[in-house]
Amino acid sequence: MSDTTRRVLDLFSCSGGAAVGYHRAGFDVDGCDIAERPRYPFPYHRGDALDLLARLLTTGDIERYALVHASPPCQAGCTLTAGTNKARGWGRSHVQLIPSLRTLLDATGLPYVIEQPNGQAPVRKDLTLCGESFGLGVLRHRVFELGRWATVQPPHPRHRGYVRGYRHGTYRTGPYVAAYGNGGGKATVPEMQHAMDITWTDVREELTEAIPPAFTHWIGTAFCTARQEVIV
Repeated sequence: MSDTTRRVLDLFSCSGGAAVGYHRAGFDVDGCDIAERPRYPFPYHRGDALDLLARLLTTGDIERYALVHASPPCQAGCTLTAGTNKARGWGRSHVQLIPSLRTLLDATGLPYVIEQPNGQAPVRKDLTLCGESFGLGVLRHRVFELGRWATVQPPHPRHRGYVRGYRHGTYRTGPYVAAYGNGGGKATVPEMQHAMDITWTDVREELTEAIPPAFTHWIGTAFCTARQEVIV
């Protein structure tokens, strides 16, 4: 593949969970995040992801990429924010970036992926992935909107048990760890690293925000297959 056909732009990249998956699928990856991410394992730009995308559109440099992946902040649409916290008057306002992001992604003319938790974010649920599909120690359900390309939904295996920890005051054991928050039986940093197959960062905040590389390894492979089918 040429550089163009195998390069992914990874927006809102955090520490690189998505990026490593695309790399394992054979892509070069460039990341962008508003925060400093010294553990991000590939070329990286610190700054506003929407500003970078708009600039790449203006300069024409967006044509370097075959695919754009975006994992915008999910707080405005996640289940906890939109459900329990809102009902109880907790929390604070969160900006929903997805409409502006989608407008820019559509303007690129490129295939894209928007990743979000399985909550109330305004994305199409073209694809849903679960850690159990890949034999991981987390469930980590995520939905993906696929722009300008499509693939089949893989089977969702039956869960083998509970996520370990407290829920509504009841403690349960199970084969999965809770890779978010603190206390209440939540996973330790080493447990999260092992459960998600993430070895390059040991920063808890980065791990709690990451998706397992297995997800985007699968997506990157499916994207390459879809492109080959179009070419044929």
